[in-house]
Amino acid sequence: MSSNYQYKTTDNWEDLAGLTGEVKDLLLFLKNSGCSGFDCTENSQNILKNWGKGFIAADDNLDQVKHDMKGCRLCGLHQDRKHIVFGEGAFNAKVVFVGEGPGFEEDQTGKPFVGKAGQLLTKIIQAMNLTRDDVYICNIIKCRPPGNRNPKPEEIQACMPYLRRQIRLIQPDFICALGTFAAQTLLDTDTPISRLRGKFHFYEGIRMMPTYHPSYLLRNSEKKRDVWEDIKKLMKEMDLL
Repeated sequence: MSSNYQYKTTDNWEDLAGLTGEVKDLLLFLKNSGCSGFDCTENSQNILKNWGKGFIAADDNLDQVKHDMKGCRLCGLHQDRKHIVFGEGAFNAKVVFVGEGPGFEEDQTGKPFVGKAGQLLTKIIQAMNLTRDDVYICNIIKCRPPGNRNPKPEEIQACMPYLRRQIRLIQPDFICALGTFAAQTLLDTDTPISRLRGKFHFYEGIRMMPTYHPSYLLRNSEKKRDVWEDIKKLMKEMDLL
C-alpha cells in the first residue's frame, strides 16, 4: 500500500508530492477495501485521482528528464554502459509498463525491451489490442548492470527520482510492474512477486498490477497463463475487454 520515497532532492514540491502520493494510496486502499465514513462519490474520487498533480514543476517534461539524465554518474553503472535506456512510448499513455533494467540489446540500442524478453512483452501488448506506441515502457534503472546481474539498492536509489518524474509527467491511469524488482521497489516491500501479482495495488494513487517479468516467462513457460490472467484483469479495468 505504501510507496517508495527515498528523496535525494531538496525541492519542497518533490517532498510534498511524495507525501500526497502516500495519502492518496491510503485513501484509495480504504475505499477499495469497502471502508465507509468518508465521501466516496464519483466527484470526490476524481478529485482524489488528480490530487497532487499540481506539484509537478511547471517547466518539467520528459525531454527535460532525459536531458537531466545525460551523462549521469550517480552510481557505478555509468562505467560500463553504452547507452542510457530512458524509456519510450506515448507521453500521455494510459498504462506504463515498468521493468527492472536494460539488458545487452537495450544497452546497445538505447531502447527498452528490444531483446527476447522485449519481443514477448510486445506480444503481450498486442494481445491487449494495443501497440507499443499506445503505451509507455521504461525500467527502474536506466543502465545495464554488468552481466545482467540484479540491480543493487544504491543503483535503484540513484535512478528512482528519474522514474518518479517520468510517471508523474505521464500521469497514467495504470502501471504494470514487470517482475520482482519493479513491483517491490514501487510498493516499497519485500513481499515476493508470487504474492503481489494478480491483484491491484497503488503507487502514488495509480492502480498498479504486478506480474512476472517476460524474461522469467522465457525460463518458466508454465507461468504464461498466470501473466495472461493478470493482464486480463488489467484489460478489464482499462475497458479493453
